[in-house]
Amino acid sequence: MPTGANKKKKHTYIWVSAIILVFGIFAVYEITKRVKGDTIVENDRMSARLGKAEVGFIENQGEKRKVPAFSFYNQDSVLVTNKDFLGKVYVVDFFFTTCPTICPVMTKNLVAIQNTFSESGDFGIASFTINPRYDTPSVLTEYAEKYGVTDEDWHLMTGDQEKIYQLAQEGFYIFANEDEAAPGGFEHSGMFALVDKNGYIRSRKDQFGNPLIYYRGTITEEQGENSEGETQQITILKEDIKTLLKE
Repeated sequence: MPTGANKKKKHTYIWVSAIILVFGIFAVYEITKRVKGDTIVENDRMSARLGKAEVGFIENQGEKRKVPAFSFYNQDSVLVTNKDFLGKVYVVDFFFTTCPTICPVMTKNLVAIQNTFSESGDFGIASFTINPRYDTPSVLTEYAEKYGVTDEDWHLMTGDQEKIYQLAQEGFYIFANEDEAAPGGFEHSGMFALVDKNGYIRSRKDQFGNPLIYYRGTITEEQGENSEGETQQITILKEDIKTLLKE
């Protein structure tokens, strides 16, 4: 028969086990909640909105990633190179004018960003078409007029398709591909890249020091989030542009 001391010890073990069990369930729930739908990133973004994150450099094997040299013609048939953006903070995207899905939203987001920084002479946008065979300077001009591109430092560029794809995939690590099965015949990620005044690719870091790398360009601030639970990142992109403009 168990003594009073043994009974007390047994009850202690039961309580400790119960506490561990409850804590374990809570911990598993929190981990699952964070992982599901990329909420780890979402939580970090929320912290970043509160000013707990920094806009850091993107590194590859210990070296800061810099925008590689490029040279393409813009909507005004003017040759534009990466050197024309030095001294400016700018956003980069890859699109095509006949895109039936994400490009219109991306462009509307860029127009909103353009309007936010319309008074800044140190801000620009570099948009590269992934369908240069169709997107000639005149087509890009019509597209710019349609969506309200007014900033003289927003260059919609076209040129050799292979070089544009190389710039996207090897220069920025942004996916772009010609695919007959995709809507409009082309497939791309819909992400924005942020570049500082010295040509370095920059990104907001989360509270753990991990870079977001890119900013989601396919959801507007007004939408807030999409059907998959992904949140808009235009707000934090604007905040990070302001940070880099002050550097």
